[in-house]
Amino acid sequence: MFTGIITDIGEVSKVEMRGDLHVRVSTRYDMESVDLGASIACNGICLTVVAKGAGWFDVDISAESIGKTNIMQGNVAWPVGTRLNLERALKLGDELGGHIVSGHVDGVAKVVSVQDEGESTRFVFEAPSALARFIAPKGSVALNGTSLTVNDVEGCQFGVNIIPHTKAHTTWGVVKAGDVINLEIDTLARYVARLAEFET
Repeated sequence: MFTGIITDIGEVSKVEMRGDLHVRVSTRYDMESVDLGASIACNGICLTVVAKGAGWFDVDISAESIGKTNIMQGNVAWPVGTRLNLERALKLGDELGGHIVSGHVDGVAKVVSVQDEGESTRFVFEAPSALARFIAPKGSVALNGTSLTVNDVEGCQFGVNIIPHTKAHTTWGVVKAGDVINLEIDTLARYVARLAEFET
């Protein structure tokens, strides 16, 4: 489990396709403190560390993960140099600063617009209709692994505001209209919707 609070910006340094996708990520994490088999969320995708060294770790990515996320851009999977929001898994007793995030991406949302509002920046997204019903004003979503609060919802579109600190410590400072973003809906919203199905 994760909180959606990004603790490093990694960079893709090596990509190989041999059966599954194999990716090396450069990081500032102290990899001596990360066990093989540990989970690290990369742009919100829970991935398993399969090899590591000083300043890097490797992950294997299945076709299922590729199909649900923004890993593929056209026919290219995360080009070398791609910057990734990183978060290590929660430990018992860690502060829960965001919301409970599983790292299981539900789908992708498209950035419709980006506009500065005072010191913050307003992003408007369009979610797939199958996921839009789980998104509510003042609810939580994880976008590229970042825990964010939904400001408003209109149909399949929803808006969030991102403050300067978040832009400076994540990859949000370079996101633009037209980009495709990993979307994980709030676990609580999923269960509430499921319970409502049984009541109707």
